[in-house]
Amino acid sequence: MADLAPLDEKITLQELDRDPYPIYRRLRREAPVLRVKSAGRTLLTKAEDTRYVKDTPEIFSSDDPNTPMKRAFWAHTLMRKDGEDHKRERMAMAPAFAPRVIKEDWMPQYMRIAEQYVSRLPRGEIVDLFSILSGAYAARGLAILLGMPEASDEEMMEWSQALIEGAGNFGWADAPFERADRANTQIHALLDHIQERHRAEPDNSAFSVMLNADDPIEEKQIYSNIKIAIGGGINEPRDSLNTVIYGLLTHPDQLAEVRRHDHWEQAFEEAVRWVAPIQVSSRLVTQDTELRGFLIPKGDTVMTVQASANRDEDIYHDGESFNVYRDKAPHQAFGNGPHFCQGTHVARRAVGQIMLPMLFDRFPKMSIPDRDDVIWKGFGFRGPIQIPVLLK
Repeated sequence: MADLAPLDEKITLQELDRDPYPIYRRLRREAPVLRVKSAGRTLLTKAEDTRYVKDTPEIFSSDDPNTPMKRAFWAHTLMRKDGEDHKRERMAMAPAFAPRVIKEDWMPQYMRIAEQYVSRLPRGEIVDLFSILSGAYAARGLAILLGMPEASDEEMMEWSQALIEGAGNFGWADAPFERADRANTQIHALLDHIQERHRAEPDNSAFSVMLNADDPIEEKQIYSNIKIAIGGGINEPRDSLNTVIYGLLTHPDQLAEVRRHDHWEQAFEEAVRWVAPIQVSSRLVTQDTELRGFLIPKGDTVMTVQASANRDEDIYHDGESFNVYRDKAPHQAFGNGPHFCQGTHVARRAVGQIMLPMLFDRFPKMSIPDRDDVIWKGFGFRGPIQIPVLLK
């Protein structure tokens, strides 16, 4: 019988929240399979292992009862389901994310929003893009895509942050759950209010297609799907936009090449590899198994650290650095397997095709006056939470 993986009692959630990358670099080298007491999980930091776990749901189930997500979302969400249960709820929203619908319905809306939001930015001033642009742009586009344009940008951003902090509340503190409860209450009230409109005037929005389906999923799960989309659909484009802006502004030679050749989408892909917006995912072990010679017992919870996998030395040369023009290699920022992120193609287009070229065209001499003023944060979800930029 193989031994259990080593147990670490020193790594703290606060360290992982502040800057996890030095820790992950050490773990890839010294302990790629490690039980971390503070997280209550076995962390997997090598790309081969994270991909294997995501691609093997029969052993590594998304239905982890120990995750805070159910408490935070008031529901057993599709993110914590496998097989046909997961597929049915995922497919309920699929018509809203069809390639034709993204191209014909949502991208013109994102273009309009981008033009409006970029045009209101003050030229010649230092502004925090996190608060004034990135989150608001992601929030407005998502509100329209989901079919709830009545929600303000501020409401969408608060709901998203409340839900993801609740879902990532692995310390089970009271305050994040209380904040998530307020978000749930407000979202449910709005969805109750707009149901009649969507039944009378169906469209391609996610809420509308789920409500008006021939064989709809139950209302509780419709609401759950909307909340999952709010939780992930703002932070991913917001954080990836802020990350790619930081990466390009701190690497002017790369920025010059990207501008010269319009390689904005390539820059986006490198940014989400470098700092994955969704850093970790949990999976419940359904049968005794082994990873790298260690016993992973049934009932254990493993945490795939795609943030670490995306910098794995086995795949990337100097993966710690931002390099738009590195040798191509697949990343895991949007997951893989059955739970591959449904909003990936929206984020790629909204950020890589629309916002980046527009923003750098409007402010060609944009700069970060002081890198020390940029604040990065997040263990479960990560990006700059403050990014002051001089708009020139």
